[in-house]
Amino acid sequence: QVQLVESGGGLVQAGGSLRLSCAVPGGGFTINGMGWYRQAPRNQRELVAEITNSRSTNYADSVKGRFTISGDNAKNTVYLRMDSLKPEDTAVYYCRMYGRRWQTGPYREYWGQGTQVTVSS
Repeated sequence: QVQLVESGGGLVQAGGSLRLSCAVPGGGFTINGMGWYRQAPRNQRELVAEITNSRSTNYADSVKGRFTISGDNAKNTVYLRMDSLKPEDTAVYYCRMYGRRWQTGPYREYWGQGTQVTVSS
């Protein structure tokens, strides 16, 4: 029932920047990793970037060198800084967490509802 809280989406000109944030509400979570996915119209949802609790990161080829994922352990928050944005980056961006709550049960995925990023030409 837990939904991650996303913010930071908006409209930006090509070449501009945005910073997305994703916070885990409440406490009691053991987090293995967090990441960002996006879904453009008529496309499948795709991985954009992810980060583990060991600070390992992974990026889609299309965003390497332009996007940076980072985390704040104290706030259980992950960020995605997007620079040099292109019209093809236009999509709904979804935050994902892989973890467990209250030190019980299986690890599973948690998702945000998505935030719209629109890049104009």
